[in-house]
Amino acid sequence: MNNKDRQAIINELNKIEEIIDEEKGLSLREKQELREHQNYCIYASFSDNSLGRDVYESPCDIRPIYQRDRDRILHCKSFRRLKHKTQVFLAPEGDHYRTRLTHTLEVSQNARTIARALRLNEDLTEAIALGHDLGHTPFGHAGERALNSICSEGFEHHKQSIRVVEFLEKHGEGLNLTKEVRDGILNHQTVGKPNTLEGKIVRLSDKIAYINHDIDDAIRGHIITEEEIPKEYTDVLGHSPRERLDTLIHDIVIQSEGKNEISMSPEIEKAMLNLRKFMFTSVYSNPRAKGQEKKAENLLIQLFEHYKHHIELLPEEYIHLIDKKGESLERVVCDYIAGMTDRYAIAKYKEIVIPSSWSIY
Repeated sequence: MNNKDRQAIINELNKIEEIIDEEKGLSLREKQELREHQNYCIYASFSDNSLGRDVYESPCDIRPIYQRDRDRILHCKSFRRLKHKTQVFLAPEGDHYRTRLTHTLEVSQNARTIARALRLNEDLTEAIALGHDLGHTPFGHAGERALNSICSEGFEHHKQSIRVVEFLEKHGEGLNLTKEVRDGILNHQTVGKPNTLEGKIVRLSDKIAYINHDIDDAIRGHIITEEEIPKEYTDVLGHSPRERLDTLIHDIVIQSEGKNEISMSPEIEKAMLNLRKFMFTSVYSNPRAKGQEKKAENLLIQLFEHYKHHIELLPEEYIHLIDKKGESLERVVCDYIAGMTDRYAIAKYKEIVIPSSWSIY
């Protein structure tokens, strides 16, 4: 595009902006909603077309609906606790390993980059990304396995994330998020099928983030080396986390631009999925990386059994869920334990198991 054509487009956009700004009686939110229709592609999830919330709320005069959801997630207690929850490596020696919070932020950044490039709703994308792991347990997937094995009702972190935002936050009131955000959170796993393109972006961005940062952490922890990653994958995706991120994000944008679908090219997708399999065999099941996980699982199982038989030791807000909300004992014990950080779970275990008179040793 030459400068003359570019300037003509800019002039037309400026005229539209002037019309929006001069429109009498519109709130700042309504003006932003009009700009979405001006700037987003036709397949985007527009804020003024949202399916809404389960409990009606008056619209904000400044923020569109998905921006409000993003803000609610960012300010909730469950989000803050993510900083002290394991991503992959239990209690690693060093400050540079990922936590569940830094993983969430990397997913958000990848997803926002893709959404912006495709002219989709960045607020909705970010809200889903920030909320997708709110229900994760302490000690990563080891904690999830422990609760799923001991609770007769089962436990899955993506369903727990929905329970957090719909029910547990704000003392049983929930965050009252939009249906689109909750759909994206619930369906962020590999088998999930989000109903929005923004949700589909987060679903892929989650994989892209954890594959690449887990490789980086595994190399830092001397579990694998870059050279041990099969060349059949690195020759396609890149020979460093930076190169692989660049390849994967560009591929999604190129393959999805102007389409009502979020997709990858067959070659890139195959290489990514095979690299994921390599990580499962070389890192996620490697005794050097995961040797302490059984201890973490046993710790949470013992906490579960203890609180199941000593309901009075649960915080008052959780007892309220049983007595006033009719929730089952096992589910509420899972809620309490899943909300713990790694260090809080350890502290509670010590409090239960180790006599107080021994604490000086």
